[in-house]
Amino acid sequence: MLNKNMPLFGTNGIRGVFGKDLTLDFLVDVTQSLAAFYKEGSILVGRDGRNSNNIMFNIVTAVLNSNGLNTVDAGIVPTPCLQYATKKNQYEGGVMITASHNPPEYNGVKPIANDGVELSRDDESVVEEIFRNKSFINSDKIGQNFKEEMIIERYINDVLNLVNVEKIKKHKFRITMDLGNGVQALVAPLLAKRLGCTVITLNGTLDGNFPGRGSEPTPSNLDLLSFVAKETKTDFGVAYDGDGDRCIFCDERGTILWGDKTGTLLAKYLISDRHQKAKIVCPINTTHILTKIAEENGSKVIHTKVGSVEVSREMIKQNAVIGLEENGGFMYGKLNQVRDGALTTALMLDLLASKEKPLSELLSSLPLVYQYKSKFHCSDIELTQKLINKFKNHGSPKKVETLDGVKIWFDDESWIMLRPSGTEPLIRIYGESTDELLINSKVHEYTRLVIETLAEK
Repeated sequence: MLNKNMPLFGTNGIRGVFGKDLTLDFLVDVTQSLAAFYKEGSILVGRDGRNSNNIMFNIVTAVLNSNGLNTVDAGIVPTPCLQYATKKNQYEGGVMITASHNPPEYNGVKPIANDGVELSRDDESVVEEIFRNKSFINSDKIGQNFKEEMIIERYINDVLNLVNVEKIKKHKFRITMDLGNGVQALVAPLLAKRLGCTVITLNGTLDGNFPGRGSEPTPSNLDLLSFVAKETKTDFGVAYDGDGDRCIFCDERGTILWGDKTGTLLAKYLISDRHQKAKIVCPINTTHILTKIAEENGSKVIHTKVGSVEVSREMIKQNAVIGLEENGGFMYGKLNQVRDGALTTALMLDLLASKEKPLSELLSSLPLVYQYKSKFHCSDIELTQKLINKFKNHGSPKKVETLDGVKIWFDDESWIMLRPSGTEPLIRIYGESTDELLINSKVHEYTRLVIETLAEK
């Protein structure tokens, strides 16, 4: 079971090892809590391709039905498709069964509000209070289970309405897609083909063991994507995570790109060509280059804590049409204020068709910046807080921010940040500077601080 002193929700939903953290009793109580939160109506329930998802689907729908709520089976779909359909079809809420990028033994429950976005932090607290107090509802009626057949087709049609289909088709783009044995195998290639693209797929079989390269696309496990994209002369490569809400690109030369670099390029395109002076929402660990480009175009960047829930909810609050994360999450509010790997791919095609330049050339127009990202295993909350305090008090920084973990600024364009992961027993470090020597020096200095502190345990 999850530790009773730990929060029920992490950065994004409720996750744990199936059968160990996610026991039958735990899942029943979580779903009872969601039933008490939603109270009534129909709940759309979807799942990705994980091996434990059919069992979890049966538990979740049975418990919701026993509490008097109707359930609608969305089938196996990417998370953004489930969110889209929840909003589009005006369901009372949704439940996505997924552990996103976590290893195969994990699974999770991601509750969706009726606006198609994950529950707000306040609503998560309400669900958690119900869970802790076991203040469940008692219903004398049994809900029914229905099936929704057309989610993917309707989703693709609405995405196509957001891009210049004819212009994209004229370019006859070639794309290499590393689907990571994840659920975007059912959507992304189909969408690209509807846009006239030739698609080369890697790891394209849906498999809950994620045998190809694991469920999370990172620069370290995308060598095959890089090689194939370059060798087959594709216009770009793209890799998706397990539930399909994030994607990482490579250019036509096979260079793997951080999510906030391509996200910044897409944001630049949207605020200069489509949405002048639009607000952009992103977490505090996003590249500073985005802020510079936004200011040059008369737009404003609003920073949040790390986590797509934080970004999505702030987008709704600010009526912002653009949101992004450094991990490959990009949000375009014209469809929904959530991360969406397939939609992001369509926007990249729209950008390339509009500018008529290779991706590498478009990226070279962005200011040069050196980035560092790493992670260390740490499940001790007290030790993590000790590290945060050490970062705060180390050296003589120009500025210290504590919106999420701690972010240390050395000058106007150089920073390093440490925060605990909300989904795994990890601490993550991010760094950035326009000065390569400076960031290398600071990364070495602060990494040594981390290693020494972890060794003290």
